[in-house]
Amino acid sequence: MRTIAARRSIPVHLAEIWQYRELLVGLVRRELKVRYKSSALGFLWSMAQPVFLLCVYSVVFSILGAGFDGFAIWLLSGLVVWTYVNTTLSKSVDAITVNQALVSKVAFPRAILPLATLGAALVHFGLQSIALSVALLVMWHGVAWSYVWMLPLAIVALTLLLASGSLVLATVNVYARDTRHLLDLALVALFWANPIIYDYERAANWFSGRGLPGWLPLLNPITTVITTFQRAIFASSSTADRQLLPDVSQWWYLRNIAVLFVVAAVAFLTALRMFDRAEGNFAEAL
Repeated sequence: MRTIAARRSIPVHLAEIWQYRELLVGLVRRELKVRYKSSALGFLWSMAQPVFLLCVYSVVFSILGAGFDGFAIWLLSGLVVWTYVNTTLSKSVDAITVNQALVSKVAFPRAILPLATLGAALVHFGLQSIALSVALLVMWHGVAWSYVWMLPLAIVALTLLLASGSLVLATVNVYARDTRHLLDLALVALFWANPIIYDYERAANWFSGRGLPGWLPLLNPITTVITTFQRAIFASSSTADRQLLPDVSQWWYLRNIAVLFVVAAVAFLTALRMFDRAEGNFAEAL
C-alpha cells in the first residue's frame, strides 16, 4: 500500500517550516554537539580543517613550483567556500535515513531534517571564516573592501542553492541508498570543477582555446561564489606575472550573483515541491 499525502502549496510548506523553527534550531544544536561529542578541541576542529588543507596544498604546489605570490590566501578563500558546500551535501544526504525513528513516530515537517544539517554547516562556515580572518591578520594581507560587501549576498545565494540540494539528496537517498556513494564521487569531480587550485582565467582560456565560450566555467554556480571570495579576499585580479580573474568591474560579480539568486530560487522551489510529494511515503520506505 502506498500512502498518498495531502499536497501542500509552497507557501504553506514554508509556513510550516517557520512554525517549527524552534525545532530546527534544536536540531542544529544537536548536530553540532554530536559531531564534536567527547572531543578535546571541539569546534576548533572546524577551524582547523581548511587550515590543514591549506598547508597540504601549499606544500605540494610549492614543490611543484606551481604557486604564486599570495597563493596561500588565494587557496584559503576558495577552500572556505568549498568546505561549506562539501559539508552540507555530504551530511544532508543521510538526514532522513539516520533519523528514521523521528520520521516514523513524530509529526513535523520532514524538510527540517536536511535543513538542520545545512544550518550546522553554516555555523562551521562562520567558524572557518574566523580562521580565514585570523590568517589575513597574521599575514598582514589586506582585502578589497569595495568587493567585501558582496560576500554576504554570495553566501545567501549559495545557502539557498545548498538548501535545494540538501532536500533533493535527502529525498533520493530514502529510495536509493547508493546515492551516498555516488555523491562521494560527484563531490570529487565538483571540487576540481571549481577554480580553487587553479585560477578562473586558466579555465576560461582553456575553453576559449578549443573554440568554446570562455564563460563556460560560470555554468557551475559555485564558481560564482568562489570567484567573488577570491576577488574580495585576495584583493586583486592578477599577480605580477599572471591574470587570475577577469579584469572587470564589480558589475561582473554582481551580475553573476544575481543570476545565481534566480537559479537558486527556482531550484529551491522545485526541490521543495519534490520533497512535498515524497514526504508522505518516507516512513513506509524506511
